[in-house]
Amino acid sequence: MASIIKNRAIVNDDWTLVRPAEDGALPALSELPAGKVLLPLALWQAERDALSASRSAAELGVWLAPDSEPAEIVGDFDKLAVIAVDFPVFRDGRGYSIGRLLRERYGYKGELRAIGDVLRDQLTFMFRCGFDAYALRADKDFEDALKAFDEFSVQYQGAVDNPSPLFRRRAASQAAAQTAASKVPA
Repeated sequence: MASIIKNRAIVNDDWTLVRPAEDGALPALSELPAGKVLLPLALWQAERDALSASRSAAELGVWLAPDSEPAEIVGDFDKLAVIAVDFPVFRDGRGYSIGRLLRERYGYKGELRAIGDVLRDQLTFMFRCGFDAYALRADKDFEDALKAFDEFSVQYQGAVDNPSPLFRRRAASQAAAQTAASKVPA
């Protein structure tokens, strides 16, 4: 069984990623494997009712391509256990924006998984954009990848994990210190 990093731990991946055929054709529902499946957005949109009737929400997930519009699945959050975002190549950063939109604008609270060409160097940045699960590329070392989460101790910009930028955090800390100092009796 394949593994993923989820909530900063290596766990077994019991989801099957379903991709379109080489020619772009989507599989028929009868061709889908049993168990938990991560489906392309187009298949989910075409067969939403049939899939919801034949499987529980705990068995259904959708993956978004870099050019997908996350707003298209906002109404389906309760029918999906996982939303994955495909990073087809390392240099394609559109998935980071999709992750932030899902978390910040649309309020998605479930598992947000990065799939595709996912490398160690991306994990911290994906985490900051709201991802909590990562399907590393098959040739990568999971133990080494876990170390990426602890490499940066300070982030300057605000993100999903800490919306306040560094200058605001410092100002708040200084104000708190000044308030505490003014309360000290002379």
